[in-house]
Amino acid sequence: MITVRKSDERGKTATSWLESWHSFAFNEYRDPEHVHFGPLRVINEDIVAPGAGFPPHGHADMEIVTYIIEGALAHKDSTGGSGVIRPGEIQRMSAGTGVEHSEYNASTTEPCHLLQIWMFPAHRGSKPGYEQKAYDLKRAGNEMLPIVVPNALRALHPEAVGVDQDATVYATRLGPSEERKLAVAPGRRVWVQVAQGAVEINDTKLQQGDGAAIEDENSLFFRADSAAELLIFDLP
Repeated sequence: MITVRKSDERGKTATSWLESWHSFAFNEYRDPEHVHFGPLRVINEDIVAPGAGFPPHGHADMEIVTYIIEGALAHKDSTGGSGVIRPGEIQRMSAGTGVEHSEYNASTTEPCHLLQIWMFPAHRGSKPGYEQKAYDLKRAGNEMLPIVVPNALRALHPEAVGVDQDATVYATRLGPSEERKLAVAPGRRVWVQVAQGAVEINDTKLQQGDGAAIEDENSLFFRADSAAELLIFDLP
């Protein structure tokens, strides 16, 4: 079963420096029908104005992943983690017992377009931590590249960051009419988020910004209508 979460049906926050679309309930956006999907709690698509950003604020007991679509985001947190994230890099911050961080557009001239992803951790009260990795989708070719993996599998996937959750996030790019296939293990669920372009999944069409909650499917067949960039979440 594939249930589409249409881009224009998401919640939205708009300020002088931020446009943000929420796939799940977030801050003042209340939506009892879209609170989480398994351990996946937040997918926010953000466009941050040049030079602007989120001042220091706190989180606890959440695995927070940042994926850059276009531009660059500067990050700094109370664990000592800091850096600038660009396309082709993935960042994970484990909030654990509590952490403060700030995020700002690293450019004073260009907007930053990103996905911020939150997942519930498997264990509460862990030590906070930070990790950032570079990955190469061109080198992955026709494969779906794991960029987020459970902590226990980090040694097998050097380009991926690890999370305290039984979840794997794959990134992939497809050219027009290119195809991919993903086997789904019994009992697993999948979320697909279209970062750019358009794609068809088992005859269900998705556009940029659309998400899809997928359950009780043994395999997924992806075909791009145009050049597309996807994140695929394999979840318990």
